[in-house]
Amino acid sequence: MTPKNCAENMSETNEATDASPQTGEVLAAFEKNGINFIGAATRTKQKKGKPKMALRIDIPATTPAKTISAVTSMLWEDLVNTPNKDTPRELINRKKIQCADKMIRGAFVELYKGLGLLKTYSSLNMVAFTKILKKFDKVANRQASCSYLKRVKSSHFISSDKVVRLMDEVESLFTKHFADSDRKKAMKFLRPQLQKDSHMVTFFVGLFTGCFVTLFSIYAILAHLSGMFAPGSLGNSGYVDTVYPIFSTFALLGLHLFMYGCNLLMWKATRINYTFIFEFNPKTALKYRDAFLVCTSLMTAVVGALVIHLILRSKGFSPQQVDGIPGILLLIFFAILICPLNLFYRPTRYCFLKVIRNIVFSPLYKVVMVDFFMADQLTSQIPLLRHMESTACYFMANSLGSYHYNVCKKGKMYRELAYVISFAPYYWRAMQCARRWFDESDVKQLANLGKYVSAMIAAGARLTYAQQQEPTVFFTVLVVATSAIATVYQLYWDFVQDWRFFDHNSRNLWLRDDLVLKNKCIYYISIVINLVLRVAWVESVMRFIRVGSVEAKFLDFSLASLEVIRRGHWNFYRLENEHLNNVGKFRAVKTVPLPFRETDSDG
Repeated sequence: MTPKNCAENMSETNEATDASPQTGEVLAAFEKNGINFIGAATRTKQKKGKPKMALRIDIPATTPAKTISAVTSMLWEDLVNTPNKDTPRELINRKKIQCADKMIRGAFVELYKGLGLLKTYSSLNMVAFTKILKKFDKVANRQASCSYLKRVKSSHFISSDKVVRLMDEVESLFTKHFADSDRKKAMKFLRPQLQKDSHMVTFFVGLFTGCFVTLFSIYAILAHLSGMFAPGSLGNSGYVDTVYPIFSTFALLGLHLFMYGCNLLMWKATRINYTFIFEFNPKTALKYRDAFLVCTSLMTAVVGALVIHLILRSKGFSPQQVDGIPGILLLIFFAILICPLNLFYRPTRYCFLKVIRNIVFSPLYKVVMVDFFMADQLTSQIPLLRHMESTACYFMANSLGSYHYNVCKKGKMYRELAYVISFAPYYWRAMQCARRWFDESDVKQLANLGKYVSAMIAAGARLTYAQQQEPTVFFTVLVVATSAIATVYQLYWDFVQDWRFFDHNSRNLWLRDDLVLKNKCIYYISIVINLVLRVAWVESVMRFIRVGSVEAKFLDFSLASLEVIRRGHWNFYRLENEHLNNVGKFRAVKTVPLPFRETDSDG
């Protein structure tokens, strides 16, 4: 149950409480314990004519633990333990109790974490001041540190034990109310231990990498010996049309996972706090070794299936008998993705599915960082989505008894669906921009929306151009013009908005003031790389390299792979900018959701 749902349930609880004659007694009991209310007299009318009162509890900054403890005790004693037969209306039901319990427990955890950070801040400042004084004594050749340290240590900031006492108080209250007086259980919530990196993960990454290289070498040798990709081979066209799309889907996915693992490795090496930015759970967040493990295991299974499939076809098995292997592999991975068992990184899988849901229904959900970051990844995986369309069409045609792939390529619905698939990622991203503009009233989001609209127009023009047998000069000019406009728009947004480069007032020439990497040349090289990879579409339109039909598919796959690599390259600098400038819109402050703050009066 999410905090939002809990807040809605607690809001409904306020409505039921207002209608009860015992509301005044409950409020008086709260105030008797030193708890003040803001907006307690605000009343409105519901549709059914019932009064509603929205409350907000004022938590004093000096005694937060005592106030939260009093609220917890009063909720349980005055509301939960009240027999239903003695009240004319049920004040709070079990579901709302669970919501309140969960949210107040989270408030205690956040409070304890904040007190720990404050304690650490005090000790770090003391250590820093001590080192500064030692440096001063060494440079000035004086022994003045003792007198200064004596004065600093006697200051309230250093000598006060108020933070320690508050932490002890929070521990005792949390242990009593939320851990059944089991301190060991309570400390698992208050001081969660991060999972240590396992050497087994590293071992399996190396094992699967070796297996992948070996199997891929075997596959290349078998394909060369069988002449599967040789020009004029009888079986190569059918093999490339039917088997290539699904295996290239896995290849692009594996490449994207590999790039994400590289991103995680670089973010960790440069101390970019990606878990905080994406609001991941530190205990279950995917680490770079885990990403490499998923990538290598996936590609080992895919290349192994490729080898088995090619061996069976070389042995004389008909395509109807063996072409189901890639389809079975695809179903297995889908089953793993939605598997409810706590296996194969279930928190990460379910988080991925949740993000995909938010993207597909993007206008209906409030957009957070991880949502539009993932939506940007999908805009670079349009070839993968097109390959999934080809695979689905092929297997559907096979199940209907028409085993020829041409029925898909010549079908009107197939061609129209290609437009939908090519537009969908840009449309989802544009709807996210529209929702952010609606929520934040930021005009820049409308400009960002225009970028994805221009990309949709360019994608539609290129798709129409590719489907024509003999494109006219008008269509060629139209494709080049729309793609060029979209590319310039995207490059501007990459460099100026997403990376914050080309700042004329920056102390770093054509970059920004704050940089993570020490070597500035890397940033200039990255600008050139992003520029070159952004214009790779020119080859897909103009076809400067003259190749056959089989080689053309591999060329298209290479161009799609370059776009995935460009996206992984873009990811690092996008999150670097977010990490360095996340205080611009107060995104460095993590609010603590409490049930008594999420009321209608806040809206």
